[in-house]
Amino acid sequence: QVQLVESGGGLVQAGGSLHLSCSVSGVMFSSFAVAWFRQAPGKDRESVAKIGWTGTNTDYTASVKGRFTISRDNAKNMVYLQMNSLNPEDTAVYYCNIDQVPFGSGTHFYPRDSWGQGIQVTVSS
Repeated sequence: QVQLVESGGGLVQAGGSLHLSCSVSGVMFSSFAVAWFRQAPGKDRESVAKIGWTGTNTDYTASVKGRFTISRDNAKNMVYLQMNSLNPEDTAVYYCNIDQVPFGSGTHFYPRDSWGQGIQVTVSS
């Protein structure tokens, strides 16, 4: 089974930054698109950022464009999310996941069922 371990979350004040990391094991990581998701209380889990298997194609939800950057290091089986200019609306549990289908650009992304614990991001005003 795929294992996903998120780290790097925490508490920051509005305007601050955080750098999230996600390690992926149990699958050929380099062949799959990867995405960050988040879920705030009372909200559906939403896709925040996606990156294709090549690491060149990225996509972001509108609310984080220009503030968040997704990247990956296939040699380390890691995906990252650099979050800048954070605001309280970014408060959520953040999850990473990989695509069900290999060699995807991230445009069509179907997350696996093996979610990790997620990592809390809290932004105070």
